[in-house]
Amino acid sequence: MDFDRYGPDVLKTDWRRPKTAAPAIVEAQDGLVVELPDSGFVGAVVGVEGRMVKLEDRRGKVRVFPLGPGFLLEGKPAVLKAPAKLAKAGGRLISASGSIAVTDAKARVARASRIFVEGRHDAELVEKVWGHDLRVEGVVVEYLEGVDHLEELLREFKPAPGKRVGVLVDHLVAGSKESRIADAVQRGPYGGNVLVVGHPYIDIWQSVKPARLGIKAWPNIPRGIEWKHGICQALGWPHEDQADIARAWQRILSRVDTYADLEPELLGRVEQLIDFVTA
Repeated sequence: MDFDRYGPDVLKTDWRRPKTAAPAIVEAQDGLVVELPDSGFVGAVVGVEGRMVKLEDRRGKVRVFPLGPGFLLEGKPAVLKAPAKLAKAGGRLISASGSIAVTDAKARVARASRIFVEGRHDAELVEKVWGHDLRVEGVVVEYLEGVDHLEELLREFKPAPGKRVGVLVDHLVAGSKESRIADAVQRGPYGGNVLVVGHPYIDIWQSVKPARLGIKAWPNIPRGIEWKHGICQALGWPHEDQADIARAWQRILSRVDTYADLEPELLGRVEQLIDFVTA
């Protein structure tokens, strides 16, 4: 089985199964030994470049993998991030996504390819964490105001080689409306130049680790209650109108500084989309 370098695909797992403990987030320091669970490759960290980590096995073979989820450390799931000291090495700065910040690049003309997300909050979160990388690559992020409009948008956009579309979808779990739309798009006339991926959360809010808000877990909201209003009510925040919801989101977003504040299920998917539209 090939190793999924972007982390687990929520549609390839039993989403009804209770979640296991969150993986540890560990700096990729030289000498740290980790394992790739699917391939069985075991190696020690011998360097970090951009969003990539170099691992050397006991035979001296070096392989390169993306930083992020998908590793085992002492048999337990782990997320590798760039070492903090790397930000000081040679004057290099680390962006919020964990990549080496490019400070001397000229502005790049936007690519024809696009990344589409469901709503404004999704776009703001992607911009906050991956904005530097996207500007360097010349990738524009736009929002759909709901995945229901996706097929219509693709007919207008007409994806083609060199004009690819990556789509990030909320609540992409087996049997959901979102999964049916995603399947139809991938089978459609533009499927070869469109990649639809998603996370299992009802809303992008849940991709922010609850600890960043000082809570142990996101509240469970009963069916029939508008989810965001229910979340605000459960947390004791104002929730009477849309202005209250907007302020709640800004409160959540303000707690996000880097990719380490987000769940691995989102991290791998965004990295996958960036790679797809810049290939």
